[in-house]
Amino acid sequence: MTHRTVKSLTDAAKSEDLFRGQRQRSRTSVLDEYKPYLDERWEEGCTNAWKLWEEIVPLGHRGSYGRVSAYLREKRTSPRPVTTQPPAPRVVTRWILSRPWTLTEIERLRLKAVLANCPELDALTGHVRSSVRMLTERQGERLPQWLDAVRQDDLPSLHTLAAGIDRDRDAVIVGLTLPWKSGVVEGHVNRIKRLMRQMFGRAGFDPLRKRVLLAP
Repeated sequence: MTHRTVKSLTDAAKSEDLFRGQRQRSRTSVLDEYKPYLDERWEEGCTNAWKLWEEIVPLGHRGSYGRVSAYLREKRTSPRPVTTQPPAPRVVTRWILSRPWTLTEIERLRLKAVLANCPELDALTGHVRSSVRMLTERQGERLPQWLDAVRQDDLPSLHTLAAGIDRDRDAVIVGLTLPWKSGVVEGHVNRIKRLMRQMFGRAGFDPLRKRVLLAP
């Protein structure tokens, strides 16, 4: 317990004061999800609260017109721009890894705002989605082009990945092109490793061979 916490408990005049900070931190608004949309429309020059409220209702907003009006009034009177809190990194990661057409309009706008403020993340998003397309559509012949594009951007973590792929470029291209998979082989390898662990590495080849052949 910190000195600040002890002081706040000591200065509390009534029991409700003990929870005031928690209530303020946890307070959320039904409008929070739609503020990025309102911010974008505000930047486009639309400042009519009633019109913006009518636009977000079809998007799923269930709040009143008064909430929209109050938010825009705060934007007009505040000396500093009123903006929404940035989304959590895990949320942005989910948006980037999702197919663009599966995102809601609000998610698409929020991702657009994030990428507009971070060129590195914008470039990373392009490379991630390009690699997913290359993988799902079996376009292994595009791998050299993808590697060259990655090296042109200042993304050290992706440069490390590109260097590792480049060492086995031919094998990766084959894996991205041909329809065959090594899943069955990998399954048998894992099964043999499991049997070896069960035998604690103390049995020779012959007992291991019998277990591989006879074990279910």
